Amino acid sequence: MKLRPYQQQAKDAVFAEWEKGRKRTLLVLPTGCGKTIVAAKIVEDLVKRGERVLIMAHRGELLDQAADKIQKATGLNCSVEKAENTSLDSWYRVTVGSVQTLMREKRLQQFSSDHFGAIIVDEAHHILADSYLRVLEYFGDAKVMGMTASPDRGDMRNLGSYFDSLAYEYTLPKAIKEGYLSPIKAQTIPLTLDLSAVRQQAGDFSTRDLGTALDPYLYQIADEMAKTVMDRKTLVFLPLIATSQKFTEILNSRGFRAAEVNGESKDRAEVLQDFADGKYNVLCNSMLLTEGYDHPAIDCVVVLRPTKIRSLYSQMVGRGTRLYPGKDELLLLDFLWHTERHELCHPAHLISESDDIARKMTENIEEDGGPIDLEEAQVQAAEDVVADRERALAEKLSEMRKRKAQLVDPLQFEMSIHAEDLANYVPSFGWELGPPSESQKNALEKLGILPDEIESAGKASKLLDRLGKRKAEGLATPKQIRQLENRGFRDVGTWKLEAAKKLIGRIAANGWRTPRDIDPHTYKPPIEAEQADFDSWEVG
Repeated sequence: MKLRPYQQQAKDAVFAEWEKGRKRTLLVLPTGCGKTIVAAKIVEDLVKRGERVLIMAHRGELLDQAADKIQKATGLNCSVEKAENTSLDSWYRVTVGSVQTLMREKRLQQFSSDHFGAIIVDEAHHILADSYLRVLEYFGDAKVMGMTASPDRGDMRNLGSYFDSLAYEYTLPKAIKEGYLSPIKAQTIPLTLDLSAVRQQAGDFSTRDLGTALDPYLYQIADEMAKTVMDRKTLVFLPLIATSQKFTEILNSRGFRAAEVNGESKDRAEVLQDFADGKYNVLCNSMLLTEGYDHPAIDCVVVLRPTKIRSLYSQMVGRGTRLYPGKDELLLLDFLWHTERHELCHPAHLISESDDIARKMTENIEEDGGPIDLEEAQVQAAEDVVADRERALAEKLSEMRKRKAQLVDPLQFEMSIHAEDLANYVPSFGWELGPPSESQKNALEKLGILPDEIESAGKASKLLDRLGKRKAEGLATPKQIRQLENRGFRDVGTWKLEAAKKLIGRIAANGWRTPRDIDPHTYKPPIEAEQADFDSWEVG
């Protein structure tokens, strides 16, 4: 099986991290982009090197799927470490193991601590649970690769306490743009659901409270769905089994062909097959199908289990992002959730790393009322947020004119060069979280940046790297940018150093007044401007 380009890059990146001595590394691929296939090819190479590999998950279905895909992709068979099944007497080099089984001390002691050379953890956002850590600590010398889909910043900060690095990340927008996943359209349903009384439990909403809060709205939700998705193959997520069963009955009373599955359904396999075959066009579940369920024909997802956790939200939506013949897009229904205390995940959070842009996207989608392509919504929201930031920046600059006039505020510099990655940067791993070092502060100040506003070593490093690249490319210095933009010139961050220097020289020669033949709002530097003299970069 030939890997897609991004899958090959992911595989190579994992081995590169291990070779650098970063034994615990993380792989992030969106649902539907073939994490298990990448893992299978990594396993294949490890086995060729003579290593034993453990693939660990928390559900039997995930283990079965992993073993099946590894066999199909590589021809390798797997032994099983689950319940009464053991891998100790097997000559297979690959073991799929249940964390609930392996965590037991008596089970672990049957293995030598160096039995496995590498461990792969599926759905790695679970890895900080005591059960996983117990197994990983026992096989402490093994290389570890974690796999997960689109974790949010909170997840990444938490995972950063275990993993040494992020080997590779393939984003949902990139997967959609490159044609590997279905485009997503979001539509806000004009029905306000009051969650203000719902309590928090384990960092998210209480499922019991959610079921109670949702119950009065089920008939209205079904009516709205009848207007919007009657002809679609729809998957609905609900907080409780009882709620899921009740909503299934309501949908059937509205003309849908709906079925329900839960962890206690004895006919679960039959119902899932009937849904796949078209006997049902709506499938309701109480969070049973968030992981390991693949039916590419699903072209509508309805999340009636609101959550604060982006990884959980991504998993639910990911059930509908796979490509399928005749499927143009995934329609994602969102509701006007009313909650006074907690930030909810919305469709915008699937593709936006910036909370500001996600909030603006959500506002814009709500105002539009119809299906909106998420990528188009992100572009518009980003423009809106930049405009808002520029207004806020102007207000901030007017207040800080007297502050350290000789140095440039990093936010002004980032806005001037349109550096969204710097403006939205959030540290994740180890050293990045600490404060900037004295040498970093001195280097930033030498290059004209006020270091007081930079909170982390990771941000300082990223900013210094960007400044170094700009110097190598002969672009305008932070001081030049500030001086000219304060006079009304635009996009100075894209100018060459020499062009900025010449213009400042003209202004200085004119008594520090902008020459009358120059309009700062329309001025563009001459194309023939010479390359910068790099030795003059630091003094600007």
